[in-house]
Amino acid sequence: MPENGIDVQPVILRYGRVVMKITPQQSEFLGWKIIPARLDATQAAWFLGFDPHQIPMLIAAGLLKPLGHPARNSTKYFAAEVLEQLRKDEKWLARASDAIANYWRERNARKQGKVAHKKHT
Repeated sequence: MPENGIDVQPVILRYGRVVMKITPQQSEFLGWKIIPARLDATQAAWFLGFDPHQIPMLIAAGLLKPLGHPARNSTKYFAAEVLEQLRKDEKWLARASDAIANYWRERNARKQGKVAHKKHT
């Protein structure tokens, strides 16, 4: 059932643990024995355990750097070797998770500020 215009996928609980619901494409990618040398943003997200929409947040926070100098609206690619190092780095994962939480905290604060401003005018 759509919630705020967005299709919400149910979370599956197994043995008291939350299990991600993944797409067939994600499952196929994660089953590859050999990972390509460069991954696009969606593949990078799957590889690191993030959602694809969070990759731009990590780039903006300076925690993830695409290969080369891509234009703002072009496909971004990432070195699998670097991503492999990052996915094993607990401190980086914590910083990345904090950056995403901060992004939403700031965005919600701006949204609340606009709502409060509208109420007073």
